[in-house]
Amino acid sequence: MTEAYVKSTLEDGIAVIEFFHPQSNSLPGHILTAIADEITAAGKDSSVTAVVLRSGGDRVFCAGASFDELVAIENKEQGLEFFSGFAKVINAIRVCPKFVIGRVQGKAVGGGVGVASATDYCFATKFASIKLSELAVGIGPFVVGPAVERKVGTSAFGELSIAASDWRDAQWAKQKGLFADVYDNAEEMDEAIATLINKIKTYNPEAMAEMKKVLWKGTEDWDTLLSERAVISGTLVLSDFTRNAINKFKSKS
Repeated sequence: MTEAYVKSTLEDGIAVIEFFHPQSNSLPGHILTAIADEITAAGKDSSVTAVVLRSGGDRVFCAGASFDELVAIENKEQGLEFFSGFAKVINAIRVCPKFVIGRVQGKAVGGGVGVASATDYCFATKFASIKLSELAVGIGPFVVGPAVERKVGTSAFGELSIAASDWRDAQWAKQKGLFADVYDNAEEMDEAIATLINKIKTYNPEAMAEMKKVLWKGTEDWDTLLSERAVISGTLVLSDFTRNAINKFKSKS
């Protein structure tokens, strides 16, 4: 696979949304917007019972923000627009009246951790190590932070944020509440996802929609909050420190 894509399939009431980017499933703006749009559409579709969010490929779930787009940002407006992409995805999951199930087959970095954290129930393999690397490149996990903190707690979120160059393994993420279950391989994980999906199909859709509201209680201000956080990141990305740090990361990859 060499071309980036977002595709959605519907089978027996389950919308499967898959994204892919040849650079370790990084997330440029158009991919983020497409993911958010597909989640929103699935939420409005009365034939959809639940949503599965996954990425293409094998051992990498999502490498986070696209470095190519980060270094191309020239002003605060462009910075706000780019980082608002992550806000769109998180908020789309938040307000979707259907449960969004995460499938994390491999490593997740930065925004990828945020996307996984935003899902309502997240499965992972033992290869799904996580890292919030934003401070290491001169910005911070400001936009995805509320989603990560909501799932793992302030202490673990601070640990991930401050130790920005360190990986935490999938079992650590499970212990902190990010992952509901961790499996030895993708095949076992997919079997477990299918089992949960079959249970969800028997639930009352109205009850699930009300449960979704309960689970996300206290996040009603996130449209504003995440936009404010996007302003912070969009400003920091313009600094010489951040540009130099990102270019150093790019040269190593």
